[in-house]
Amino acid sequence: MTEFAARHIGPRPPDVAEMLATIGFSSLDELIERAVPASVADTSPLDLPPARSEAEALADLADMAGRNRVLRSLIGLGYHDTFTPPVIRRNVLENPAWYTAYTPYQPEIAQGRLEALLNFQTMVADLTSMELANASLLDEATAAAEAMTMLARVGSHPSGSFFVDADCHPQTIEVMRTRAEPLGIKVIVGDAWADLEGSECFGALVQYPCSSGDVRDPGPVIERVHAHGGLVCVATDLLALTLLAPPGELGADAVIGTSQRFGVPLGFGGPHAAFLATRHTHRRSLPGRLVGVSTDSAGRPALRLALQTREQHIRREKATSNICTAQVLLAVMAGLYACWHGPEGLAAIAERVHCLATRLAGILGAAGIEVVNRRWFDTLTVAVPGRADEVLAAAVERGINLRRVDADTVGVSLDETTTAAIVAEVAQAFGASAEGVAAEPSPLAGFRRTSEYLTHPVFHLHRSETEMMRYVRRLSDRDLALDRAMIPLGSCTMKLNAAAEMEPVSWPHLARIHPFAPADQTAGYGQLVTELAEMLLAATGYDAVSLQPNSGAQGEYAGLLAIRSWHHSRGDTDRDVCLIPSSAHGTNPASAVMAGLRVVVVACDDDGNIDVDDLAAAVADHRDRLAALMITYPSTHGVFEPTVTQVCELVHEAGGQVYVDGANLNALVGVAPPGRWGADISHLNLHKTFCIPHGGGGPGVGPVACKAHLAPFLPNHPLAPDAGPPGGPGPVAAAPWGSAGILGIPWMYIAMMGADGLAQATRVAILNANYVAARLAGRFPVLYTGPAGLVAHECIVDLRPFKSHTSVDDVAKRLVDYGFHAPTMSFPVAGTLMIEPTESESRAELDRFCDAMLAIRDEIDRIAAGEWPPDDNPLSNAPHTVDALTADGWERPYPRSLAALNQRHRDRDRYWPPVGRIDQGYGDRNLVCACPPVEDYAG
Repeated sequence: MTEFAARHIGPRPPDVAEMLATIGFSSLDELIERAVPASVADTSPLDLPPARSEAEALADLADMAGRNRVLRSLIGLGYHDTFTPPVIRRNVLENPAWYTAYTPYQPEIAQGRLEALLNFQTMVADLTSMELANASLLDEATAAAEAMTMLARVGSHPSGSFFVDADCHPQTIEVMRTRAEPLGIKVIVGDAWADLEGSECFGALVQYPCSSGDVRDPGPVIERVHAHGGLVCVATDLLALTLLAPPGELGADAVIGTSQRFGVPLGFGGPHAAFLATRHTHRRSLPGRLVGVSTDSAGRPALRLALQTREQHIRREKATSNICTAQVLLAVMAGLYACWHGPEGLAAIAERVHCLATRLAGILGAAGIEVVNRRWFDTLTVAVPGRADEVLAAAVERGINLRRVDADTVGVSLDETTTAAIVAEVAQAFGASAEGVAAEPSPLAGFRRTSEYLTHPVFHLHRSETEMMRYVRRLSDRDLALDRAMIPLGSCTMKLNAAAEMEPVSWPHLARIHPFAPADQTAGYGQLVTELAEMLLAATGYDAVSLQPNSGAQGEYAGLLAIRSWHHSRGDTDRDVCLIPSSAHGTNPASAVMAGLRVVVVACDDDGNIDVDDLAAAVADHRDRLAALMITYPSTHGVFEPTVTQVCELVHEAGGQVYVDGANLNALVGVAPPGRWGADISHLNLHKTFCIPHGGGGPGVGPVACKAHLAPFLPNHPLAPDAGPPGGPGPVAAAPWGSAGILGIPWMYIAMMGADGLAQATRVAILNANYVAARLAGRFPVLYTGPAGLVAHECIVDLRPFKSHTSVDDVAKRLVDYGFHAPTMSFPVAGTLMIEPTESESRAELDRFCDAMLAIRDEIDRIAAGEWPPDDNPLSNAPHTVDALTADGWERPYPRSLAALNQRHRDRDRYWPPVGRIDQGYGDRNLVCACPPVEDYAG
């Protein structure tokens, strides 16, 4: 192994030997031979280049990135260059306190990122003038698709059609078509102002400002659709809304868009935080996450994820969306960008951009060149009959990219980084001169915003860099992220995100590339995509891969669409049944329904494995309609099921396909690649197995990899012919290669680990899980094991035997006092903890966690013995805050010293939770999803 692999993997060789002895093995080879069934085992070397050192990998990636040409891209289409304030770039984007945090399902230890997300929600709700907004979605196009299905759920119009204005972004239109077709929704594209009567659809989408740059009043369209009982979504631009009347004031039912231009780099298409804002009446149908205000055990304001949006896909096949992630890190950046500039600063940026666009329109008009749109904010569509290619080439010579609309038309979208000198260069590319041209008046008369926005003090208090730096630090200090301690979440794989992997994300040659820049300017990204695809195929045993899906759930969806399309291509249009084990991740049935499939649940046996007899019966019952089986391997129960190849054969013999959820791929790389033992297709959670950080709940990347026969049905893209096969079902994301800006992270990881390092990481992950299981087994039942009494990469400990004395919630909150994030709670079995230590945790940290669990077990025994009441003990009152421990008086039946920190776990650097246990129900009964008045925080 390289030095990097040795540093990525936590246990040192002497530790490995002692840990193996603890579980009764003499070598890792022996452990893997016993743990992994022979029917799937394949430890032949992965076909990867030799491992590189950190310096070598960084140099190679820098050479690759250098093949990209960074021009000023004025292409638009929802993507704009922007200035990331250094105080945000340095202290958030490049700060492991922010990028290694997990989804805030344990809100007591996530108050910092929850406040930052509440700022984001408030910013979006204020600028759109809607009543609430979610805590981000994956991108603008998928946000539009989510809005379409939300309006279908909440509306009462009988039509199955949805009208989309032709002047929406083209990628948005195509993603909506992809998402609508399996659901039986007919998408009608036309001129909403001229062609839409209002009676023919349950809803409509219009863009404001339009993709062409035209600013058209959506009010008449909204009134027409409302008159016939339909609902309207408006796609918009947050920066434009500092000047334009907001959609909420014009009657919109939903508003979507992206916050990318609020300080988030282009990154060749992502990751960027989209949003969906709506009315309170639709709050329970809102897809994605929603941060709300509640109270803690001391009655203080405290934040948490609200309503069912904590995890919508827990509703499985009845879910309204398959969303299981967000773009938290990017939403945090966008919200802080608004805090940094405030309403006056944002308006000044918007006015400056608008004035430059107006200046350019005046220069072109003076030269006799027609600007097609009558009104604009930042984008002009310019008529250049027969000269489009000539103008584009002239602009490129000046270091500027414009948008080719067609042979006779060019688009120009200005942004925060545009200067008067750039405007002059653009004019020259059109053959016009700025000299002697008088200033033109703004064309936005009658469209101007008059209402206030961003009035909360948080958008006014942090204007000096000192104050902003301290604010960001205060927020991060409230959180428990991977930079402080192990996060032992089963199925979520919170492992090291090495600094060398993260460093290239900020490089300009990767960060400042527009997703629709000409191909001859993106050769570096082309090489990165190609090489990463080859790496992933080598690691999985598959034949083809699409990097477009920008989350695991999107990868699932794309994979199921590929299976559905393959069946349809063979004339098997009736194959619509998807078999899914009862233990499956909730996104599996949710994704299946979105892909137009019917879910049939297959039982699991007492060992947590698929019940083969029940599966065989289901296959027989649905033989002629069987489309697919979705499984997770190793199973969601953390076991290498020995019958998995038999399961695959049953499904294949009946004409179905086998989808293997890639959530647990980190237990297969180098020991049992799924493409070699019967799987047809998988999504790959790059944010789990291949080290893209969670960022507090996103970004994620979920490529879909498959065998050769499914390759023609992977996603494609209308604006990038080389992004997918011509016969694909369409795009599943706005950008051709999804969140391309972070693809360098897994490339770096694989390049530095090499074949041997990746295999060793898998082996040690399995060792670490079995070591934890062995240490805890005497005090907590380990619920599922394989035939050899071993677990895979995670283990489930059962707390149900202690339910008369404590609860799984109590143990999770008490772990906070010991300085740990809780393991996964009550999934896949209620009343249990699923623990995944990963390969990057050292033995010392594993022992610290196990010692904490064993100390908590001692506390449970003291409750059982009657030493403390079941409702007043260190577990039921956890977590303990500094305020609670230092208040005058102490009326608990246990000492402060025990509440503060068990004597066996003293740590001068320990983490103190900022709030006590949060009342979830109170927050749902009193829903507040925007920044509350500052007075509420008093005391």
